[in-house]
Amino acid sequence: MRVSDFYALSEEHQAIRETVRALAEAKIAPFAAAVDEEARYPQEAHDALVAGGFHAPHVPEAYGGAGADALATVLVIEEVARACVSSSLIPAVNKLGSLPVQIGGSEELKQTYLGKLAAGEGGFSYCLSESEAGSDAANQKARAVRDGDHWVLNGTKRWITNAGESEYYTVLAMTDPEKRSKGISAFVVEKSDEGVSFGAPEKKLGIKGSPTREVYFDDVRIPEERIIGDEGKGFAIAMETLDHTRVTIAAQAVGVAQGALDYALGYVQERQQFGKPISDFQGLQFMIADMGMKVEAARQITYAAAGRSERGDKDLTFFGAAAKAFASDTAMQVTTDAVQLLGGYGFTRDYPVERMMRDAKITQIYEGTNQVQRIVMARQLLAGIQSTL
Repeated sequence: MRVSDFYALSEEHQAIRETVRALAEAKIAPFAAAVDEEARYPQEAHDALVAGGFHAPHVPEAYGGAGADALATVLVIEEVARACVSSSLIPAVNKLGSLPVQIGGSEELKQTYLGKLAAGEGGFSYCLSESEAGSDAANQKARAVRDGDHWVLNGTKRWITNAGESEYYTVLAMTDPEKRSKGISAFVVEKSDEGVSFGAPEKKLGIKGSPTREVYFDDVRIPEERIIGDEGKGFAIAMETLDHTRVTIAAQAVGVAQGALDYALGYVQERQQFGKPISDFQGLQFMIADMGMKVEAARQITYAAAGRSERGDKDLTFFGAAAKAFASDTAMQVTTDAVQLLGGYGFTRDYPVERMMRDAKITQIYEGTNQVQRIVMARQLLAGIQSTL
């Protein structure tokens, strides 16, 4: 490798960034405010991402996908989130929902469902959380019971992103309660399966364009070939999935932080007080410097985690948790500072930074709260699992 290549994006990765940024600015950003205000699914973004092949870039070429590596997928999500966090949940959740199939599914399951996802025939959501199984994800109450060549699924899943919009769902359910986490299995459930229904959309602080609903399973009969991996392996597959997909949440956080910084930079150079641009005041310059420094640090740890995700390094669990926690904390700080820099204007819906601040908050909560991420990191450190580069 040439010295000039160290810690630099490849030409291919840079081209992906530029392409997605142009798409986001032209076809996603113009609708972001309306999507938030109307709390509606970002159909314009969905259509643009499907047309561009960016709705599920992680799907391997063998199943009709683009075969994007983990870093390329991060770049897609980052650039979409820079314009609209709700829209970035389309590629992010498609990876979250389908990665269990990619990790542990049979070849038949991969051909069927990864192929449909790549073709844009329907999104893929992830059904792990329940009312009593949030941070304690192993405390599953949903139950699947074998009945001949089918499984019969009953239960309720909570806080499911893009529920009702997605056609396919990876669902975790208890198949042997005596074994706790080792008694949990994973299944592919289709929206059209009899007995599947959805609650009303949650009324949320942010990401209002990404529907979050309860999903109900009432005697849903699932063909046995739709189990993901072996019986009892579902929880292990779910946790391995999160090691990879926490990096995509970090990418969302970097994207929204960059979007807020970009807007604030433009504003402070135009806004005048005391006869000069407010960017001339040192107090504001220090804020801007800290914002830029933190965003770049978050970006670098996110890209480092993406590299580990692609290689499957043993320290991925630490890096995935660290990237998610650091980048999301950064996003909350930077978007809050952007609101401050705009003063009273930042507090109104006429400007995008208040939306970005509200959207940034969820990155500290979903796919494991940042308190849980710190538990994960501490366990990895105490076990001696950390890169020495």
